[in-house]
This record gives sequence, C-alpha cells and structure tokens, in this order.
Amino acid sequence: MARNKRTRDMSNNEIRGELMKRGKTFAQLGVENGLAKNTIRNALDKPYPKGERIIADALRLEPKDIWPSRHL
Repeated sequence: MARNKRTRDMSNNEIRGELMKRGKTFAQLGVENGLAKNTIRNALDKPYPKGERIIADALRLEPKDIWPSRHL
C-alpha cells in the first residue's frame, strides 16, 4: 500500500485486506494483545485509540494514516 498522505479513511475492507496480506486477522490481533477476540473491531467504527494503535502497528502505519478524519 502506498504511504502517501490519505485524504480519506481506509475502508474496513481495505484494512481487513491489508491485514490478510500480512497473515493477520482482527481476532488474532485482539488475542495477541490481551483483548477479547472481537474487541479490536471496535476501532473500525468508532474512535478507540488502543485498537487503532494495534491495527496501525500491524500494518506498519500510524493511526492518522488509516483514519485521518479522527486525527485532524
């Protein structure tokens, strides 16, 4: 995925696809980080800094690169 400035948030499908390319799922990220397997998905629909950071780290991005609208 290009690392240029995004003007829109990544879609849930884009995020899921990027995770899949890296062999990860939301459930795996949750369990690996001591959370319930569905907790990470909360970051897809609403601000959840801990979940955003976990997803961003897995994608080797910053949360503001995935969700620019949340980090104005």
